[in-house]
Amino acid sequence: MNSPLVMRRARAISGLFFLISGMVLLSAGSLSAASPTAVSGSGGAVASAAPTATEAGLKILRDGGNAVDAAVATALALAVVHPQAGNLGGGGFAVVRLDGVVHTLDFRETGPAEARHDMFLDRNGNPVRNASRIGPLAAGVPGSPKGLHELHSRHGKLSWQKVVAPAIRLAEDGFRVTRRLERSISSSRELLERFPETAEVWLPDSKPPVAGSIMRLPALAATLRAYSERGPSAITEGPAAHAIEAISRKYGGVLRAADLAAYRPVWRDPIQFRFLEWEVASMPLPSSGGVILGQICDLMVRLKWEEKPRSGADRTHLLAETLRRAYADRYLLGDPASTRAKEKDLLVKTRMEKWKREISLTRATSSSEVRSSGPALAHESTETTHLSVLDGNGNAVALTTTINGSFGCGLVVPGLGFLLNNEMDDFAAAPGKPNMFGLIQGEANAVAPGRRMLSSMTPTVAWRGSETLVLGAPGGSRIPTSTAQVLLNLVLDSDELQAAVNRPRIHHQWLPDQIFAEVDALSPETVDALQKRGHRVKIGGLFGRVNAVRLTDDGRFEAAADPRGPGHAGVTNPGPE
Repeated sequence: MNSPLVMRRARAISGLFFLISGMVLLSAGSLSAASPTAVSGSGGAVASAAPTATEAGLKILRDGGNAVDAAVATALALAVVHPQAGNLGGGGFAVVRLDGVVHTLDFRETGPAEARHDMFLDRNGNPVRNASRIGPLAAGVPGSPKGLHELHSRHGKLSWQKVVAPAIRLAEDGFRVTRRLERSISSSRELLERFPETAEVWLPDSKPPVAGSIMRLPALAATLRAYSERGPSAITEGPAAHAIEAISRKYGGVLRAADLAAYRPVWRDPIQFRFLEWEVASMPLPSSGGVILGQICDLMVRLKWEEKPRSGADRTHLLAETLRRAYADRYLLGDPASTRAKEKDLLVKTRMEKWKREISLTRATSSSEVRSSGPALAHESTETTHLSVLDGNGNAVALTTTINGSFGCGLVVPGLGFLLNNEMDDFAAAPGKPNMFGLIQGEANAVAPGRRMLSSMTPTVAWRGSETLVLGAPGGSRIPTSTAQVLLNLVLDSDELQAAVNRPRIHHQWLPDQIFAEVDALSPETVDALQKRGHRVKIGGLFGRVNAVRLTDDGRFEAAADPRGPGHAGVTNPGPE
């Protein structure tokens, strides 16, 4: 990877950056030299995808809430101001460290009771175009309403009403449309126009709301108010649940009120491992993220990755070879009830030592030589969202939620005001064939009623004594690689927090057999050296948007938002302690 980002000469218009309302928005292609610096201070820290959501979390901390209260308030605010990914109609994962004890909550979506193995295939066994992506047939059973409430009920400190209040205010009083949101709606216009119920909300007057205008969402405000008063039953039972079923039936979906009532979030044991002096906790199945992160950290230490030149080909080669093997293993994974491999078997030290012996420093391994009994994997959307929180007592929450594709399946539930997800595409709709993001999955992740689709989300908490890191990212299959590279930068290279988040990244996911690299990640000389070792290299794009917070060993809080944007970081009391 390259050295830390420095001030560079302004590029052409396509490379300009716009700093708006504390968010850094990027054009396609490369990172700005003028990236933000980490915010520091005392009292706690929050980093999320939107300034108003970050501020909602910070307010809860200032009002005496703990990290869980702030995380839930931030997530619900994102459900209002960040409709591309923030949600009440999706699901996610949370890693929580309270008083030194780690808890992980799985509120991932599930297949509806009427879901079938072949529901997205034609009579010849081929995927039906867009069937698992657009409209309510693509919607899994939402986990967010019960999941966020369960997280707060188990570990929150303030009242539920106080935690939901910031989101109600944003939906009721309105929020300012950012340029990012305007552009997101414009780019998804064809999807949003498909359903009149959605167009009425997000295409007022038949066009996207203009950046700077005030957006009010009265139906969503009413839903949030009912949620505040009655908890999840306000959404998963009664008239609201029947409204979800009605709109699903209208457009050929199989999501039913009974599915919503039957859904349960699950507390699971974390993936936990030692990384030099650090303890790291991340998500277990049905997320593959914790396994992949553990494999990367283990092998990088064994390969003495940090001793290789930062700007040379050796680091990229070793990381790519590790990722190739980790993502081959992902093919075996799925819902804990259906997985073909257990996490502990994929993280065992003898397996990592075998990988070390297999990796040549001078030759790329062909992905055809790396087998996990099948093709590769599937890919989640980049329109996931991650938030990181630390409170004044050092308690930590890493929370990642998603509705999969940008604006999910494209359908707003009338009267409720939120979008349904298209998470069914994260199943292997057609095992052995690529889904919407080019990942191929195995039978362990086939569509089934009640099954949780495999994920790449990697909410992570790491600690060393009193020092604590909280991080994670959106970005589909690139979530584990983005999260891992920031962690490597911090632990192995001792980067400052913002520098670790800013550094350009690479990605390899077994199939297709190539290294993907951000524009600034690899020099021409490095690309040439990698190609001579047998790698194919594709340059372009931006990978992940890591939002991270840290409590330093001297008691200072830091928060860093990814310049790839959107993102906003804040601390409760800015400035020196």
